[in-house]
Amino acid sequence: MDPKVLDRAAERAGIIPEYIDAWGQRKIISRETKRQLMAAMAGLIDDPDQAAPVPPVWVVRTGQAAPLPVTLAAPGDWTLTEESGLRHQGKTVNHAVTLPAALPPGYHRLTLHAGERHWSCQVIVAPPRCYEPPALLAGDRLWGACVQLYTLRSRHNWGIGDFGDLALMIEGTARHGGAFVGLNPIHALYPSAPGWASPYSPSSRRWLNILYIDVGALEDFRQSRAAQEWWASPQTQQKLAALRDDALVDYPQVAECKLAALTYAYDQFCTRGADEPERREFADFISYGGESLRHQATFDALHRYLTREGHPSAGWRQWPPEYQRADSAAVREFCQRHDNEILFFSYLQWQAARQFDACFRLSRRLDMPIGLYRDLAVGVSEGGMETWSDRTLYCLAASVGAPPDKLGPQGQNWCLPPQDPNVLTARAYEPFIEMLRANMRHCGALRIDHVMSLLRLWWIPREHTARDGAYVNYPVDDLLAVLALESHRQQCMIIGEDLGTVPREITGKLQAAGVYSYKVLLFERTDGGHFRPPDEYMAQAMATLTTHDLATLRGFWQQEDLRLGRELKIYPSQEVYRHLLDDRRQARQALLAALHAWKCVPAKMSANADRVMMSPLLNRGLHRYVARSSSALLGLQPEDWLDMALPVNVPGTTDQYPNWRRKVTREVAEMFDDPAVMRLLKEVDRLRKSAISHTGKTPVR
Repeated sequence: MDPKVLDRAAERAGIIPEYIDAWGQRKIISRETKRQLMAAMAGLIDDPDQAAPVPPVWVVRTGQAAPLPVTLAAPGDWTLTEESGLRHQGKTVNHAVTLPAALPPGYHRLTLHAGERHWSCQVIVAPPRCYEPPALLAGDRLWGACVQLYTLRSRHNWGIGDFGDLALMIEGTARHGGAFVGLNPIHALYPSAPGWASPYSPSSRRWLNILYIDVGALEDFRQSRAAQEWWASPQTQQKLAALRDDALVDYPQVAECKLAALTYAYDQFCTRGADEPERREFADFISYGGESLRHQATFDALHRYLTREGHPSAGWRQWPPEYQRADSAAVREFCQRHDNEILFFSYLQWQAARQFDACFRLSRRLDMPIGLYRDLAVGVSEGGMETWSDRTLYCLAASVGAPPDKLGPQGQNWCLPPQDPNVLTARAYEPFIEMLRANMRHCGALRIDHVMSLLRLWWIPREHTARDGAYVNYPVDDLLAVLALESHRQQCMIIGEDLGTVPREITGKLQAAGVYSYKVLLFERTDGGHFRPPDEYMAQAMATLTTHDLATLRGFWQQEDLRLGRELKIYPSQEVYRHLLDDRRQARQALLAALHAWKCVPAKMSANADRVMMSPLLNRGLHRYVARSSSALLGLQPEDWLDMALPVNVPGTTDQYPNWRRKVTREVAEMFDDPAVMRLLKEVDRLRKSAISHTGKTPVR
């Protein structure tokens, strides 16, 4: 291909030809990278010479009267059908369709006619901002707990936190004044490869992780005589006790126990009469889930079948070739022969959805202003259900990550295949809409991981390093509009994880669209190295002390995360380790100075950070500091209430550290009855409910 033709085609495809790196240097994308990324795309890139006279989708905000351009040589007729069925008609004028200004928010259909030919365009009308709960619009400052669900302990779970534990977490948080419980991504993983446990590398973002089912709460499990005999046996009880007592989640053993028990429950369900309410509810669930649920259940059933037949794998890319496409003859034959197995996995999704819905309804009964807050992963695994069932949308010859920067000089490759923005547009954003609906269901807030993906993603050609990638544009204005529309329809507010390098182009767009920012205490420092005062925190934001990818408070203060990194050989040299230690000493000193300035710690506490060890007083002071922030939301981790040191995840590691496995040290019920935790949460609640300004500091009691 002629180099100039390639450059023009790459730009139409959304490949950004250059960018400014973390060192302020201008980087030009090579034509070889452009060629490889173009090859990875699905070929739906607009050719200006062959484009339809109307785009596949047109997005406007309510009240706008922006004309829709058309490229017909002569005037044509158009018909606009609203979602309600109301119709509008007219003729194109000056190569444009002037849409009615009073169109309601929603998804409408425009049809353009010219002689015997006609073309369709999805017209999406969206409100200007995302939904915000009444409490936030009234100026309330809310707080809640942010948990990794699998880390929770209780007397009744089976070695992994479950939806029963989530109910306990909701009750405890609400009892102490909390407005929400935030969760790690609870997307579907791999029941037949449970060791692949990262919640940020799911099989599907539309369905749930069935290991979170509270098996003991299922009526079908309790009514099954075979299930109760199995459960009451000494061997089962010993195994469950061991799993419960383990400091880490043993995913393979948990999955073995739960799938055995759930099989008994499903067998019992199959004995129900056709007219029983549960039977009808399950049929409605299958109908509502449609093709996506059928694909998820088929994928999980086929994965288990192949594993039992001697083909264990982390996903479909290692399956026999005849099963690697969801629409293959071999898969259709499998569906006919294993229909009951597919229904079993549909049943598991139904039970997971029922229990999660019950948790959300519990939060509503307890008058929590937000209730549950979910986390949407930035992508899906290359071997999961979504890529298996939708080969056109996902570009499997590329993956997303990050370019080299000061923290990662080699860049990052997350091994998540990107969605083709050209296919998204051609489908009128239907995959994005369906994903949002699935994740906004049964919750009051949705956190979007790496929210910059709405604007651009760093694509890396397969078998290349992150250095050889390029940014690819996404239709940010349209996606934000869809986000706002679905947010209002589901009454679900939006939080955007905007840590790291945030392009200027998106910051203002996110704020204007009502997307709440994400502010982490450990990163909130001024150019001079001082920690940002609480009254200068952004109001349209959620503040946190730390995150699942960072050290706990104890780990940070005692530098245990750095020592752990050295043990795991994460740092390339001793010099880098010493540099990090020096940075940490400066950060601790600046943070302690901020705590003293805001009277969050007693005046008698030393002002020299090297002389201050982590203690209940220091822990309480750090919580006081962020509780005073101007941010509308505050998310706290139970690990920090319990003064835990080990992180849940160490970025840059795979097998060196038990990522996504470490549990909390106390049972949920014990934690909320602990006098120290109760005192801490009572003070956080008081500070969030009082309008404290810099001039109204309160002394430490």
